[in-house]
Amino acid sequence: MDGEELTEQETALYDRQIRVWGADAQRRLSKAHILVYGLKGTVAEFCKNIVLAGVGSLTLVDDREVSEEALSANFLIPPDENVYAGKTLAELSCDSLKDFNPMVRVSVEKGDLSSFNVEFFSKFDVVVVSCSSLATKKLVNEKCRKLPKRVAFYTVDCKDSCGEIFVDLQVHRYSKKKNDETVECELQYSSFEEAISVPWRTLPRKTSKVYFAMRVLERFEEAEGRKPGEVSIEDLSGVLKLKKELFVSMNESHIPDSLLERLVTNAREFPPVCAIIGGILGQEVIKAISGKGDPLKNFFFFDATDGKGIIEDI
Repeated sequence: MDGEELTEQETALYDRQIRVWGADAQRRLSKAHILVYGLKGTVAEFCKNIVLAGVGSLTLVDDREVSEEALSANFLIPPDENVYAGKTLAELSCDSLKDFNPMVRVSVEKGDLSSFNVEFFSKFDVVVVSCSSLATKKLVNEKCRKLPKRVAFYTVDCKDSCGEIFVDLQVHRYSKKKNDETVECELQYSSFEEAISVPWRTLPRKTSKVYFAMRVLERFEEAEGRKPGEVSIEDLSGVLKLKKELFVSMNESHIPDSLLERLVTNAREFPPVCAIIGGILGQEVIKAISGKGDPLKNFFFFDATDGKGIIEDI
């Protein structure tokens, strides 16, 4: 990734950001290959940011057709309904992204993410997963970790006015500025399964309430055989019942019923939150690829009701 110099065209196009993070970081970015699954609003924002930044290639996977929910948050879907016929969310988003930066190779892969073998993921440097079940997140993260090269793994979800990012960079070496000197650092990350398996009673009391709420909803969807985000106000009593079961020997008031009610009542994305979470995810992926700057470890949570962004190392 380090061997090839930027072309004259790349240097001219990315001049402003090269001044920010340097030619070496831009070179690494221009050789990086990213896989994205689930073209919801947050992921659309991320894709726009990473394409404008000049990533080498972006592969999109999402075989779903256009829905009212998709239209409400994914700005990459064109307003002309005549182009929808026979096209998936990934294909429609791909067409739009190509216009943002013709130098980035944007393509579509069809299929179910959980069915792709380990070798498939070896083609990428970064894998971003959204709109996926608990089982799929664990499985894809496990496949990425089996590869001889490091593949950075992220999950991202946004429900109502809350958002979550999970990061697994395995062993990550990076440099940062400290007192006008460049310091070399190393971080060890947990897998998604390891992180969410930590007993809740061992976590600090100040741990983000959004962390617990997201885990309750994941477990509910899994237990009820639902698709990701497929909950409604009719499910509230079942969700609250599961919360009580999961909080045995703990103070269940740590997740306010009002928070779960908000996320269940409106499991759709809130576009302004999509922009915030998608922007932060873009920054984190650029850090991971370039090896410059302190990366997130390992969860990030945002709730628009208080405007706070919280990093949790779980």
